Amino acid sequence: MTSERAEGVRLQKVLAKAGVASRRAAEDLIARGRVSVDGEVVRELGRRVDPDSSVIHVDGTRVLLSEDLVHLALNKPRGVHSTMTDDQGRPCVGDLVRGRRERLFHIGRLDADTEGLLLLSNDGDLAHRLMHPSFEVRKTYLAEVEGTVPRGLGKRLRAGVELADGPVRVDEFRVKDARPGRTLVEIVLHEGRKHIVRRLLAEVGHPVRKLVRTAIGEVQLGSAKPGSVRPLTRAEVGSLYRAVDL
Repeated sequence: MTSERAEGVRLQKVLAKAGVASRRAAEDLIARGRVSVDGEVVRELGRRVDPDSSVIHVDGTRVLLSEDLVHLALNKPRGVHSTMTDDQGRPCVGDLVRGRRERLFHIGRLDADTEGLLLLSNDGDLAHRLMHPSFEVRKTYLAEVEGTVPRGLGKRLRAGVELADGPVRVDEFRVKDARPGRTLVEIVLHEGRKHIVRRLLAEVGHPVRKLVRTAIGEVQLGSAKPGSVRPLTRAEVGSLYRAVDL
């Protein structure tokens, strides 16, 4: 351990190394009271911190200090299973990140017939909280369903629908497009139960033909091609930490 690490590293240097801002700009952030360390707002420019243990926020957003943590967004294609390995030889998420040196795991799941955003990481604390129902992280889906959706369906879904394993309600619902025999709808909910979107829409008489997850919290799928993997931005990682109170 270097003497600098033993005594702590100047806060502005830590912020600069984390990519928050240049050292001079980081000093300005500190002076303006926009930086906190372990829950305490810091204004002194000489403050030293331990990058391995200190929890630092800028404007309320957690700053990722560890260079070993990896956070990725995958556009999972249809037919790919949400496992890192598959003993039956079926296509799986692990195939799409084969060769990476980190030991990654998927955060949550998408069934094989569902496409879209899946997060991969080696950040155990964040993964645990994102999957825990108590934090109610919102997830957004686009679903192509059978039939014409009646005007009052959104109100019914927001009020709650009883399923075999308990009630479920959506946070938001909107019709995006409608054509003869099918409707494209967007659903936002914080449920994580298995096949919850498919079961919910089938229960109200509109079975799903195609399902894509387009967002988890503030992280968007965007225009990523199926099977593509990209690192999350610092802002995206910060938004996930913020969503689960880390």
